[in-house]
Amino acid sequence: MSNPVQPIIIKKVKKAAHAHHGGAWKIAYADFVTAMMAFFLLMWLISMTTQEQKIGLAEYFAPTAVSPSTSGAGGMLWGTALDTSGSKSSAPRDAAMGPTKEDGARQANSGRTSDREVNRPAAREQDNQSAIASLRQALQNMPEIAELSRNIMIEPTKEGVNVSLMDQDGRSMFAEGSVQPHERTRRVLAAIAPTLRRLPNRLSVTGHTAAARPGSERGVDPWSLTAGRALAVREILSVAGLPNDRFISVVGRADTEPVFPDNPYLSPNRRVAITLLNEAPPLPPSAFR
Repeated sequence: MSNPVQPIIIKKVKKAAHAHHGGAWKIAYADFVTAMMAFFLLMWLISMTTQEQKIGLAEYFAPTAVSPSTSGAGGMLWGTALDTSGSKSSAPRDAAMGPTKEDGARQANSGRTSDREVNRPAAREQDNQSAIASLRQALQNMPEIAELSRNIMIEPTKEGVNVSLMDQDGRSMFAEGSVQPHERTRRVLAAIAPTLRRLPNRLSVTGHTAAARPGSERGVDPWSLTAGRALAVREILSVAGLPNDRFISVVGRADTEPVFPDNPYLSPNRRVAITLLNEAPPLPPSAFR
């Protein structure tokens, strides 16, 4: 008797696919790597820039329209109120008499004076911003002096508007130890002279220099050097058409007023500042006739 044939049984095991976990982690990881790269790039840029470059960047991104004061006078209304009731007298008045002509004139004059006092800071700031824009435009019209952009700083101050011609590492505005300006300095002054001539402000020219490093010898007296450079700038502007009565002062400050007090040896401390003063120019004698 023969054995029965055993059937061959083949088992096929199906492997279940792994669950899909999604790719959100990849996006998060890519954002993290990008942020870290940007952070290290920022740290590298900060370590490579000089102190004056950091200050220049900070001034570039600083808002100029924000009032530095936290008082009510620095707000939208410059300290004025919306009340239109006018000034009130503490002295008793007969109601039957009513206001006199003198009272009306006094109140009108008082109102005009108050309006001038209130609007003066806003008008002055607007005039300064307009002067800054005009001076920058005059320099932009001369592409041949574009390389001097770091040597020229135009900024508003409490006195008015400052135009500073300052030295930088590798590029100076005056010959070393001399009161004679370089030709590039003369071109800058010639570029801004027509704008200065059109503006009504009186001018103050001030020379500054950097402090001498300990142990170094200084051949020229810093007071004579800075005063001579300020006089040279005034002379160039005068030849360019600015009358003598537009200058209120021409002085030298030596190294007493550095731009960077924490490092008075830096080259930008060597500069000549032309200040457009906020005060109005004097009226000519013919105006009183």
